[in-house]
Amino acid sequence: MEITTPIDVDIIALDKDDRVVVLIEVKIIQAQEQAAKQRIADYMISWMKAVLAKISEQRTIIPYAMFVDTEKILIFKWNGENLSEPVCSLKTGKIIGYYEPEFGKKWISERYLESLIESWLRDLGYNGKSERPPAESEQIAKIGLLQRLAGGTTKSGVQLGNFVYRDKLLDEYCHRA
Repeated sequence: MEITTPIDVDIIALDKDDRVVVLIEVKIIQAQEQAAKQRIADYMISWMKAVLAKISEQRTIIPYAMFVDTEKILIFKWNGENLSEPVCSLKTGKIIGYYEPEFGKKWISERYLESLIESWLRDLGYNGKSERPPAESEQIAKIGLLQRLAGGTTKSGVQLGNFVYRDKLLDEYCHRA
């Protein structure tokens, strides 16, 4: 799979030092057949692996990748060369139900699902400031991701390929894209 920069990605999560720690792709798969759904998910995971490899060529390692659809959230680890099998698998409805009680009962757009995932990731990053810990925070801590999200933020609709900065520079970069 040939990947050229800049690369459009759905969401990135940055740590408190503005390093990209998670590449997130969100897809609403409309296929009805389970085999077709799996082929689409497999393709997206292969695409994320190719993106991570391309970014690694620039000596930037994004340690985690996340694939989200309406049924599951799969989290993988990337070491610069290999993408692991999922190190964490979560039910999307369990996570998103807190932010959108009607999730699963009504149609939602991919962009709306992205914003719900961003809300959850931001809550994970500020775990200590919430009376109720975000869904699955223990699972995220077990794989080492919760610590990396602490004090961080998310950005959506980003183009990767140049160095990414938070706030002003990143916002300017995203608006030019």
